[in-house]
Amino acid sequence: MTGRIATRLAGALAASVLLAVPAMAQFKKAEDAIQYRQSAFTVMANHMGRLAAMAKGEAPFDAAAAQSSARIVDTMAKLPWEGFVPGSDKGKTGAKPALFQNPDDVKKLSQRLNEETAKLVSAAGSLETLRPQVGATGSACKACHDKYREK
Repeated sequence: MTGRIATRLAGALAASVLLAVPAMAQFKKAEDAIQYRQSAFTVMANHMGRLAAMAKGEAPFDAAAAQSSARIVDTMAKLPWEGFVPGSDKGKTGAKPALFQNPDDVKKLSQRLNEETAKLVSAAGSLETLRPQVGATGSACKACHDKYREK
């Protein structure tokens, strides 16, 4: 019995250590971090584009599709931030150097974005609620782009 308990404790300890590894460790190279965050932003932009087309009347409103896209936007909006690791300010990136020099401001802007994307999920059920929330979410995206993204 003692052997089983020790084995279970060792397994639990190993699992907890693996789960505690910081997100930075998942990127072997700065290029991997850049690609990770750019991929998340690309997926998010694609689905925001679908929502914006519905909101502007350029595409027919489809509540199920809108809700699916809104959930994807909300999920994607949480992902890119761990890809801004030391050394990832060089290479093929559209980020201005100021982004890496102002982590507190970037964190505030990312929190605003996440608040708006959460509201987007709730608003996606009807065109009347979707329209203004697409604008608010887009404004949250733009706030960061205006400050920290190369034109």
